[in-house]
Amino acid sequence: MKKQYQYTHSHNEPVHDSSLKHVQGTTIYFDDMPAIEGELHACVVTSPVAKGKIKNIDISAAEKMPGVQCIITAKDIPGDNQMGAVFHDEPCIASQRVDFMGQTLAIVAANSLEEAIRAAAAVKMDIEPEPPILSIEEAINQNAVLQPQRKIERGNVDQVFAQCKHVLSGRFRSGGQEHWYLETQICIAVPGEDDEMTCYCSTQHPSESQAIVAEVLGTDRNRIVVETRRLGGAFGGKETSGNHVAAWAALLAAKSRKAVRLRLTRDTDQAITGKRHRFMSDWKIGFDENGAIQAYEVVLNADAGYASDLTMAILERAMLHAENAYFIPHIRIVGNSWKTNLPSNVAFRGFGQPQGMAVIENAIDQIARFLKKEPNNIRLLNFYGSNERNTAPYGAEIENNRLDSVYSKIVNSSDYHARRKKIDEFNNQSKYIKRGLALTPVKFGISFTTAFLNQAGALVHIYSDGSIQVNHGGIEMGQGLNTKMLQVAAEELGVNVERIKVTATNTSKIPNTSATAASSGTDLNGMAVKNAIDQLKERLKNVAPEILGEMFPNKTILATNIVVENDMVSDASQPSISCNFDEFVAKAYLKQTHLSAAGFYRTPDIWFDRPNGVGKPFHYYAFAMSVSEVEVNILTGRAKLLRADLIEDAGQSINSMIDKGQVIGGFVQGLGWVTTEDLKWNKDGKLLNASPDTYKIPTITDIPVELNIELLENAPNHNTIRRSKAVGEPPFPLAISAWLAIKDAVSAVYDHQIEPPLSIPATNEEIVICIAKMK
Repeated sequence: MKKQYQYTHSHNEPVHDSSLKHVQGTTIYFDDMPAIEGELHACVVTSPVAKGKIKNIDISAAEKMPGVQCIITAKDIPGDNQMGAVFHDEPCIASQRVDFMGQTLAIVAANSLEEAIRAAAAVKMDIEPEPPILSIEEAINQNAVLQPQRKIERGNVDQVFAQCKHVLSGRFRSGGQEHWYLETQICIAVPGEDDEMTCYCSTQHPSESQAIVAEVLGTDRNRIVVETRRLGGAFGGKETSGNHVAAWAALLAAKSRKAVRLRLTRDTDQAITGKRHRFMSDWKIGFDENGAIQAYEVVLNADAGYASDLTMAILERAMLHAENAYFIPHIRIVGNSWKTNLPSNVAFRGFGQPQGMAVIENAIDQIARFLKKEPNNIRLLNFYGSNERNTAPYGAEIENNRLDSVYSKIVNSSDYHARRKKIDEFNNQSKYIKRGLALTPVKFGISFTTAFLNQAGALVHIYSDGSIQVNHGGIEMGQGLNTKMLQVAAEELGVNVERIKVTATNTSKIPNTSATAASSGTDLNGMAVKNAIDQLKERLKNVAPEILGEMFPNKTILATNIVVENDMVSDASQPSISCNFDEFVAKAYLKQTHLSAAGFYRTPDIWFDRPNGVGKPFHYYAFAMSVSEVEVNILTGRAKLLRADLIEDAGQSINSMIDKGQVIGGFVQGLGWVTTEDLKWNKDGKLLNASPDTYKIPTITDIPVELNIELLENAPNHNTIRRSKAVGEPPFPLAISAWLAIKDAVSAVYDHQIEPPLSIPATNEEIVICIAKMK
């Protein structure tokens, strides 16, 4: 077989299957695809106001512009003018009113991108503006409720609060975040015969993109094919937003009968797409003199933007992680969603978990400062137990709890206590430079909380030359999913990875896929691939006695003794009876053996009763911890992360280097959320930093000077593919330790006697303002 993969030296694992192509510059992303003859370029016409009534959209002048082939407004949509993923409250093209600045009012296709942009600028809009709602407080004051309130409750919260020796309360804010994927939103829509349409679409959810395109075109899903080879990043930002671009491109392609390429510029992408949800959370916590938490109440208020999108699922996950790693006997968690005149906020790595977790971590930090105790002692005291105190607020048992073992390991490996002593000594000597140290635990539930989404399909072909093609419903977006599927297929079948090729995800091969999200890509698709491989192995075993019997006459060969290992098919009871895989498959083909199998998997034993707030919404939990040390200049607010120690529970890792890469990437992206990334809108609802030169993602100077990453060893996860655990999202909230370390450093300004009023993100400006408020 032709060598096509590179391997790590230390673990003999295949490296990311696209890594060599990335270095060589030969990786093909959507905008690298050659132009199709007659292909048109598209541009969106967007609203200049955040809220208002549409009185008229005049496209007459734009239609006469050079190169213009097609302009579509809402009245031209042949199907449903809707692209809401869950609730139909998100029009494909605005028709009667606009609800955020940047909402699409028309779409244009022309011979060139420049001509399309000029024509879009020539569209005249008459909109009667109205005062927009731009903050959660305004939404609450105007009762701009998006969806009904949710609640999870256990115990007698009010009664216990009345009996608690100590009660603290407060309001905590966490900001939004731009996804900043390297590849902006893009779709190439190609019309076929009749009403067929093929969309090459940068989406995390091809089946949903297929469904939305079919709905706006007014046709059946079997006429629409969505194909996705890889994404140039996504982080949740292409779970639903990719549907929008696909719908717009498909509408133009259907009307013009020509291929249409629609890709958003970086500034347009940042201006009109949804972000991580801003949260404003009111909390109250009761505890005893030791810091044992007796009662906790939190009201999570999420800024949904103008439409529902996935807000309720995101809010639900925030609620399901509101207690993080702690057993709280009496707890009330309330979730509210509020409508504002901003782009509909969408999925983002963590999917609400970081916003819910940050509130309780801040509250525990305040308990420690109030009691003048080490914060880790408070955390350790309140951790979930293994055999008792191990039931979540929603009734599920926290199984295979590894909090204590991870805690012991990271406290020792990070040399936490000695460094704490040195930091205290440093702060006593230094007036304007302060240092801080913090530890943060993470308990992250793995599964879609919408139970039916926990399913996946795969299609595996063995060709008569012995080469193998693997198709699955997941999306490769840089996280190494295809590499892991390659390894799963090879290990389950017993062959070398070199004979396997993982193809582009295509809805005509794998139908009804779920999004590659919720950190479930490997869990679901890996098990589906295994299911297909199991079927193929059974067929090979059944035909083996006949094939091997012809090669080794007068030998008794039983199907039950056949094994496939190291590219050989052999009789385990008679090792000399064997055949190389290529020759065996060729003979199996001649014996009319079916060498293709469709695999399927559904996650067992998960359910959730939303009205009553009880259930088992997760298949398992991933555990992780981080220790961060920072240095803060209290005059400028500049915070420098000196060291970070991370331990991630990845089960029995399928590919340790890829998993460590995910831990690093998640932590650094989380670092941006808690320190540098601060979305700014003006009073009219315009995003002021919708550009790489004004929006500050982490750079090389923000990465810790010393970064230590470890995957928890000897921690296999049962009932999952290759005994592994998900690793995409759990590392993200580990960055909260950096935020708490900044808060610890700021607290040292007044010898930890005053609670710092710091929220997320802790930008330079916010740190300076926080210190000023403490005077």
